[in-house]
Amino acid sequence: MAVAKTPPFPLNEEREVEEQLRLRYRYLDLRRPQLQHNLRQRSKFIAAIRQALIEQGFIDIETPQLIRATPEGARDYLVPSRLLPGSFYALPQSPQLYKQLCMVAGLDRYFQIARCMRDEDLRADRQPEFTQLDVEMSFVTEEDIFAVIESTIAAAWTAANFRDAPLNLPFARITWRDSMQRFGVDKPDMRFALELQDLSDIVRHSGFQVFAQAVSEGKVVKGICVKQGCDLSRRDIEGGLTEIIRQNRGRGLAYLFRQADGWQGSIAKFFTPEELEAIGQRLQAQVGDAILMVADRALVVNASLGALRNHLGRTRQLYDVNTIYPVWVTQFPMFEQDDLTGNISPAHHPFTMMEADDLPLLETNPLAIRARAYDLVINGREIGSGSIRITDRGIQERVFAVLGIDKESARQRFGFLLEAFEYGVPPHGGFAPGIDRLVMEGLGEENIRDVIAFPKNQQAQELMTDAPAPVEEAQLRDLSIKIIDRQK
Repeated sequence: MAVAKTPPFPLNEEREVEEQLRLRYRYLDLRRPQLQHNLRQRSKFIAAIRQALIEQGFIDIETPQLIRATPEGARDYLVPSRLLPGSFYALPQSPQLYKQLCMVAGLDRYFQIARCMRDEDLRADRQPEFTQLDVEMSFVTEEDIFAVIESTIAAAWTAANFRDAPLNLPFARITWRDSMQRFGVDKPDMRFALELQDLSDIVRHSGFQVFAQAVSEGKVVKGICVKQGCDLSRRDIEGGLTEIIRQNRGRGLAYLFRQADGWQGSIAKFFTPEELEAIGQRLQAQVGDAILMVADRALVVNASLGALRNHLGRTRQLYDVNTIYPVWVTQFPMFEQDDLTGNISPAHHPFTMMEADDLPLLETNPLAIRARAYDLVINGREIGSGSIRITDRGIQERVFAVLGIDKESARQRFGFLLEAFEYGVPPHGGFAPGIDRLVMEGLGEENIRDVIAFPKNQQAQELMTDAPAPVEEAQLRDLSIKIIDRQK
């Protein structure tokens, strides 16, 4: 009989244990009842997803894990080829091209519980390798896809008894533009109000030059009303809250308090009584409320006030933590532009179809084009993305041209897809929600690592096996690879 050592931390009691130590001894950490429960519920959830989709006529198809590197928005993990020195496979960021080719093949209801890899910076809800439900359907519109995804997730949610409550169908809808205007972000947490309001027209000619000058330069002024926010001290606002604004490239945070005897705050004196009343009415401010305002480019104002809104919602407990609020965000921009380089890139991926009315803008004003792309967001967290796809080779080549990919480069990188389109491809679209994030929301966990058996830390290391690790020189020679010291 083997002799068991004393574990490096308690396994049968609730006690805070440093996460790096838990990950180092993950096989012991997994003995803890909470993690055992999480993994069993995850298993039930995935099994129910498979059953629900198969009952709807979907076929489970596995796609390759060693593929050609393609632009998917994040860095690829590359795998060197021994038989073809100097050539590399990439690990899939998603099965995107293969599932589109399944539609060309007539396999018109595809799904896969897919393992995907992205070499990107990590957060509490992100891992370098993750699991997603990958779905593609032919002869569909967005409405068809929404219906399939909603019913599938809801059935699996109930089977796993997440939150001890079913999901309400159908999910809410909001356009990307409306989300940005009202919540400042494209991942709106709609469990609470605290919506952004544009004040530019009211303060355009005010005596507060910071606002007046910003509007004259084509910028915007927006604000939020914090109910009973007069308990916020000047230190609270000019310290922690202003820091959130600056972290999102905002320059500062202006504020007003509505007191019983009138408006208070260092900038109140720069506004006329009529302007103050108009600001109060726009934001529906009552006695005891605080108004927080930012002036800058619309992109900066939305991002900074959106982050501030989420912070206040959490810290001021403006919502029930047990509430689940799923929402579809639709009509994303087709393209986005880098502030520094001016380069245009796809907001989702380059195979996304655009709204038919916007097709004439492709060469003249691509940044104004609305894509037939959609995200599913739950409680302010992106769960997955999808779109209706381009199926016309001519349109696909025009999109590549906007992205700076000429015909020869497109042929080299995507020739197989463009050629496949010539043999007849049905209209199709799909969606890919993250299994890890769905389970995380369903179980009410704050960290994605608590719903994955063997996760990596925030440096993308697996501490238990000490991966990644150096390899022997002989292995590198077989792959025609030489390690270069960057410092030298």
